[in-house]
Amino acid sequence: MSLFKARDWWSTILGEKEEFDQGCLCVADVDNSGSGQDKVIVGSYNGYLRIFNPHPVKPGDEVQPEDLLLEVQLREPILQVEVGKFVSGTEELHLAVLHCRKLCVYAVSGTQGNVEHGNQYQIKLMYEHNLQRTACNMTYGPFGGVKGRDLICIQSMDGMLMLFEQESYAFGRFLPGFLLPGPLAYSSRTDSFITVSSCQQVESYKYQVLAFATDADERHDTEQRKLSSGKRLVVDWVLNIGEQALDICVVSFNQGASSVFVLGERNFFCLKDNGQIRFMKKLDYSPSCFIPYCSVREGTINTLIANHNKILNVYQDITLKWASQLPCIPVSVKVANFQDLKGVIVTLSDDGHLQCSYLGTDPSLFQAPKVDSREINYEEMNAEMKELQKIIREATKTQDILPESEKQRDVTVTAEVSPDLDEDSQAIDSEVKAGAVPSLTVKITIQSRVKAQKPCLAVCVQAPLAVTCDQFVFDDLEPDSSESVVLSVFLKENCSPPELEGTCMVSYNIPTGIPRVSQCSFSLPLKLVCFPAQPSKAANHKLTIDTNKPPISFVTIFPDFVDPSEGDQANALGFQFLTGSKTTLLASKTSQRYRIQSDQLEDLWLVTKELIHRLQEHFKKQNCKDFACTFSGSIPLQEYFELIDQHFELRLNAEKYQELLSERAVQFRAIERRLLTRFKDKTPAPLQHLDTLLEGTFREVIALADAAEENQANLFQAFAKLKSATHLVIMLISLWQKLSTDQVAILEATFLPLAEDTQELGWEETVDAAVSYLLRTCLSKSSKEQALTLSSQLSMPKDTSRLKKNITVFCDRLAKGGRLSLSTDSATQPAAVMPGGCTTIPESDLEERIIIPGSTAVFASHGQTTKQKSKP
Repeated sequence: MSLFKARDWWSTILGEKEEFDQGCLCVADVDNSGSGQDKVIVGSYNGYLRIFNPHPVKPGDEVQPEDLLLEVQLREPILQVEVGKFVSGTEELHLAVLHCRKLCVYAVSGTQGNVEHGNQYQIKLMYEHNLQRTACNMTYGPFGGVKGRDLICIQSMDGMLMLFEQESYAFGRFLPGFLLPGPLAYSSRTDSFITVSSCQQVESYKYQVLAFATDADERHDTEQRKLSSGKRLVVDWVLNIGEQALDICVVSFNQGASSVFVLGERNFFCLKDNGQIRFMKKLDYSPSCFIPYCSVREGTINTLIANHNKILNVYQDITLKWASQLPCIPVSVKVANFQDLKGVIVTLSDDGHLQCSYLGTDPSLFQAPKVDSREINYEEMNAEMKELQKIIREATKTQDILPESEKQRDVTVTAEVSPDLDEDSQAIDSEVKAGAVPSLTVKITIQSRVKAQKPCLAVCVQAPLAVTCDQFVFDDLEPDSSESVVLSVFLKENCSPPELEGTCMVSYNIPTGIPRVSQCSFSLPLKLVCFPAQPSKAANHKLTIDTNKPPISFVTIFPDFVDPSEGDQANALGFQFLTGSKTTLLASKTSQRYRIQSDQLEDLWLVTKELIHRLQEHFKKQNCKDFACTFSGSIPLQEYFELIDQHFELRLNAEKYQELLSERAVQFRAIERRLLTRFKDKTPAPLQHLDTLLEGTFREVIALADAAEENQANLFQAFAKLKSATHLVIMLISLWQKLSTDQVAILEATFLPLAEDTQELGWEETVDAAVSYLLRTCLSKSSKEQALTLSSQLSMPKDTSRLKKNITVFCDRLAKGGRLSLSTDSATQPAAVMPGGCTTIPESDLEERIIIPGSTAVFASHGQTTKQKSKP
């Protein structure tokens, strides 16, 4: 319990899910009771106006209903409330309420009650002004030195000061150089308006200068302003504070000189009437609101400053006198007098926590117990220590760390992928050159067993895929409730995706405030990125997958790509990708082989993966547990190395473009400096074609930027192709060497370490380091290789020769029986072929002919990357 905290005298919560800000709180004797007792007036952005007359309550008691004098809904958001002499013919106080497009002035009156219900309060509209511009804030005072009444000045969002002489509109003036509205205050001593501009300057404008300046009923351009009558609006004084201001207050105590207080984002300023700094205080926290409230010693002023750490600080000039803990972060603070209790601090938070408190201490009633002086029984201590150690050992052995109640997830997220493509495609801004880019609907459902606070859903798919919406924010989920959203996935970039998977992640807070995360993944169908086509007769790249079961008809395993009318005779199937490439799948009629062929190596990946997955699912449904796929050809390293070289060349081009852009930018700035020097010179000198040189350099910069942007797009497509080919190589190695799931995971972590390729950390150097580590540890041939040290800093290599050599050695070590492991015990592997390993099998001269209708393509027995062979 903190000793220094604001003591709660009276507090309440306003409404439900309402919003409040700086101008929504006002303290004054609004009903003109004459008792000197203030009332608390609060307006909300939801349009509710409330007036309170707080009474002290005992600790633990609730606020009495009679404390709320009035509550009325005004239908429009309330930006600011102020109390002053706003009605002509009387000096009584009235309430001014500022809406976005309206200013209303009300009279608040109370009627003596004759029954136990107490007094009745009501408001009466005295007059209103419909505003032509959207209001931001307002200030009031005796503008021009008038006696016995207050005038109102409203600042609009576009920088116009609109002045109202009570029931009538006076004039409007635009602030010069306006960009964004800032806080606004009026100084009666100098009869001027003080604000902070978007240039981070405190500016003061005299009322007389505003009155005689050019009329600003409509904005004029420069030429019209020159021809119009009136004087130009000139600022009285300017002070640069170097930061944006949160609030401004103008006060004067004990007949002393008035001071202008400005609360910045990191500093607190006190200025004289002429703009000179009296003092400033650098704050080591982020303030939220402030108010100067009194002067207890001549020449000093006390100020309350609240911050976002829920601390209320009391300063005497720049000296901190007191600090109190608040229950919430206030957006407005006032000082009021209630029932002979002067100086009550009134605070209002943005969510409607209204509190009246006073400064004090909360002493702790805890007293330290007396020390027990009896002798220590060491035998009992040893017995207790052994018992505790036994409990600790049992607890550390338990694998189930989470309690039983948390085994079931508090919030679960599931994704349901539609089996059919959308009838009306939802693809947005797709760069694919195909005629119609299909989309697929995914329905995501969030189910909660407990109350989930602030749940946020993020949906992610790997580029070049995209979703129509990837971020969703929900209201708090009640226990045993659910929320569902529907989105569409489509191909956005003009290249085939290396992965057809996505993830959903929900972040939320449980009622105790602990953040939690729940996620799930979903798989997208192949038909999202390709459609059926005629099988291709020729292909540059071919793969042969062997199985231990008879071949299955494509009608059975690819019903969404084969016409059912073809029946069991369909042993050839074509896949036309949206990006323009084509892949052909062939099934043998006499042996247990499948061939995949395409003109591009990377296009083999998705079809090969889909074939193996569907074969596994088919035999799993038939309860066949011994189905296996194998690959006995040679790994297509040369074709794979070509893709690596293409990707690396584009990375080198990106580095060159970056250097050239840097050089041209330096040249451009140098020419600009020379030109500015010539233009500022009082004696004009010839430009000596500097303007022509500047224009030429500018065109070079634009051309280089366009070329760098085009190279970046090509680099993205090259990386997508490289990832697809890498996935294919990993799958072929795992089928070739019959690797386990853990070994495949090591392969994927080695060759696919990056989700995104950048110039700072590229694919080549990362994979080279990972492969080198494996060659030095689990795939090493001798202790000499294990002693080699790897570079601790990754940098872009000069070429890819080392990387290609390491990958070749890596595959050779696997062929000779090496096994992947991250364990240090298996650092040295024997050279003999271990169980599960296999050596490279040479091509057989016997070829099995599988005829494509109208084609002469054939299968080689163990061929993998052979060129197409034609029938003589």
